[in-house]
Amino acid sequence: MSVGVSLIAELEDAIQSGSKDKRVDTLRRITDLFITDADLLNDKQIEVFDDVLGHLIKRNEAKALAELSQRLGPVKNAPVEVVRRLACDDNIIVAEPILTQSTRLTDNDLIEITKTKTQAHVLAISARPAIATLVTDALLERGDRQVYHRLAANSGAQFSENGFATLVKQAEGDDRLAESVGRRIDVPLRLFRELLFRATEPVHNRLLAFVGPNDRDRIQQILVSISEDASHEATIQSEHDYATATARMLAMQSQGKLKDAAIFEAVKAGRYADVVAGISLLCGAPLSLIDILLQSKHREASLVPCKAADLAWPTVRLILNGQGAGRKMSDQDRDRAEGEYKKLSRVSAGRVLRFWQIRRTANCAAA
Repeated sequence: MSVGVSLIAELEDAIQSGSKDKRVDTLRRITDLFITDADLLNDKQIEVFDDVLGHLIKRNEAKALAELSQRLGPVKNAPVEVVRRLACDDNIIVAEPILTQSTRLTDNDLIEITKTKTQAHVLAISARPAIATLVTDALLERGDRQVYHRLAANSGAQFSENGFATLVKQAEGDDRLAESVGRRIDVPLRLFRELLFRATEPVHNRLLAFVGPNDRDRIQQILVSISEDASHEATIQSEHDYATATARMLAMQSQGKLKDAAIFEAVKAGRYADVVAGISLLCGAPLSLIDILLQSKHREASLVPCKAADLAWPTVRLILNGQGAGRKMSDQDRDRAEGEYKKLSRVSAGRVLRFWQIRRTANCAAA
């Protein structure tokens, strides 16, 4: 389709006429033309629209620009420069539809807008259906409490470790924020534990109500099966030198060597404390909880932290047969355990550990 000559002629007519109504009408008609054929246009043709619309938006008022933003926001191949100019408009009514929807904005665009525009612009970006880690870091640095709440509740927002740490810190004394952060599957278990220690009892109760029903059949069975083992915690812990083991595993982690192979070698060598400390660091759950789970006579209890730590089955099999766990498995039990381990997802395993931490925290608070 040859669009250049006719579009430019209409553009010149609209600009020369000096009529606001004429400019608005032309902007609307050219936008109609673009959206109707958007899927058929090539890059060169989109550049023509970019140039034409770019000239028109210089001479149109906020109401017309807001309408343009609403129409271009969802369009995947919208004219790039026009999109950027609308997103940077000081009037949030104009910028918001682009900031919340347009995939034409790059992470660098979003970070620059976050740093230079208003809190309303920052809040709008926080509502995007997908937000990269670098962008959330910038939003958390610049944003206010409204931004924290919106980001925490946005399942499409990704966070760095520092980003989650910021949310956990800001959640102290803010039950609604604490609950939103606690409901996120991606929050690191170490920070989730810190969140629970900071949170109030009503937050604990609401998190229990939220997490439990989602995976009640499997998670509740596992949690019930291991609950009787919690009373052995103090005795078990006293039998192992966890301080030295943790220091050793931390050193390996800092060198990028704390992986499945390291746990495998520790199990083979009979270094049970190293196994517990290593799995604790890999999955972010408390060392004492990992100890309880690995010592449990219930097979499911051991599978959960191993899956959360992303251990390979040969390593898990060695753990299940290990002397530290005090058991040997029959071939039938081993095959059943392998099937269960492969069915269990890492996300579900992390959810079980989170749920168990909530229960332990709530029990400690009630004691």
